[in-house]
Amino acid sequence: MLINCGTGHDPWTAGRILGEAPEIDPSAVVRNSDFGRYTYLGPRSHVATSILGDYGYAMGDNQIAHADIGNFCNIATGVRINPSNHPWWRATLHHFTYRSRSYGFDRPDDSEVFDWRAKDRVRIGPDVWIGHNAIVMPGVAIGTGAAIGSGAVVTKDVPPFAIVVGTPARVLRPRFDPAIIEKLMRIAWWDWPHSAIGAALDDFRALDTAAFVEKYDR
Repeated sequence: MLINCGTGHDPWTAGRILGEAPEIDPSAVVRNSDFGRYTYLGPRSHVATSILGDYGYAMGDNQIAHADIGNFCNIATGVRINPSNHPWWRATLHHFTYRSRSYGFDRPDDSEVFDWRAKDRVRIGPDVWIGHNAIVMPGVAIGTGAAIGSGAVVTKDVPPFAIVVGTPARVLRPRFDPAIIEKLMRIAWWDWPHSAIGAALDDFRALDTAAFVEKYDR
């Protein structure tokens, strides 16, 4: 569903139920972006030319551009994804060389810089958690199930199910051992239909990960 405006509902209010239509706070700005089912975008966020998969949310004060974000992603307040790079190869880093009209020059804006930014997309796998005020730099890929610590600056690709922290971010440890990760990737519950996820909800709550994968890795 292509979103270019806000709808103004807080999904965390008691009794509020997310649905097929995304919930976009009215103070958010969204341009040319695609939001899936059961998604939420919080206040004062800016999203441009991005995809937020089903069940994903960004809590507010987020800036997201040129990003492909998988299902069930958890984006905390203040996260920035794909902050704009500047043309470091030019004699100046300033906007006036590519946003020329904004500064009173009679040249059209320079599409070269904007095309370069658009090609340097961020790719985030399903079920990723990105902590408060983390920054994911242009061109980075974050694997399925990874956890990004608060305030981390992610400059390199992150393996699936890794926990990364720091500035620049480094892998602290994997969330699970390799055998469990392999089974989770095979199960791929994040691609299940809504009804299957609902049927397994008690197991998501009650079983530890080892028991969960043993039950569902068929």
